[in-house]
Amino acid sequence: MADAGKQDVLEAVAQYYSSKLAEHGQSPRGVDWNGEESQFQRFAQLSKVIVGTADFSVNDLGCGYGSYFDYIRNNCEHVRYTGIDLSADMIAAARQRFAGIDNGRFVVAGEPDSIADYGIASGIFNVRLDGGDEVWHAHILKTLDMLDKTSRRGFAFNCLTSYSDADRMRDYLYYANPGAMFDHCKRNYSRDVALLHDYGLYEFTILVRKS
Repeated sequence: MADAGKQDVLEAVAQYYSSKLAEHGQSPRGVDWNGEESQFQRFAQLSKVIVGTADFSVNDLGCGYGSYFDYIRNNCEHVRYTGIDLSADMIAAARQRFAGIDNGRFVVAGEPDSIADYGIASGIFNVRLDGGDEVWHAHILKTLDMLDKTSRRGFAFNCLTSYSDADRMRDYLYYANPGAMFDHCKRNYSRDVALLHDYGLYEFTILVRKS
């Protein structure tokens, strides 16, 4: 994906999510999820990469209005959180929601501005719009490289699965091959990689733990 073309696609995706926020407000549907129950189920899978519950830092890439911050601070102690999102509207909403909370910050950006213990990416690889599968796959791999470089202890991400029922698949979404993504992470990032594909949703989660 050429840099200019990639930027155009990412700007379109940011606008897509800004429009969802405007339509549905600060709710799971505002970040294009079906409901709160499945959203929390995703967060539980992603958080399995975290070892222990106290004193660690997290970069949440594609943080939206900060729903993962709600989840992680209710389940862990002394977490230091940074939310990163391309959508300025999402970041504005997150800053308003968490005004006065000193262990979380939110920035408008395409990548973290500092290294954290863990990196989390929930749902950011799903909506490719008209970017095309090949160029979107290349974008995912570059983003995983970035997550690896900005995470000390590990990172986790999810993708819609290529095993989804054909009649439920949509042409503007990207469905990744879970085996291929597992193999890529195993070969490039760590010997300690887990593929979770057993929690009842049309997606999978990959955990990359570093020694």
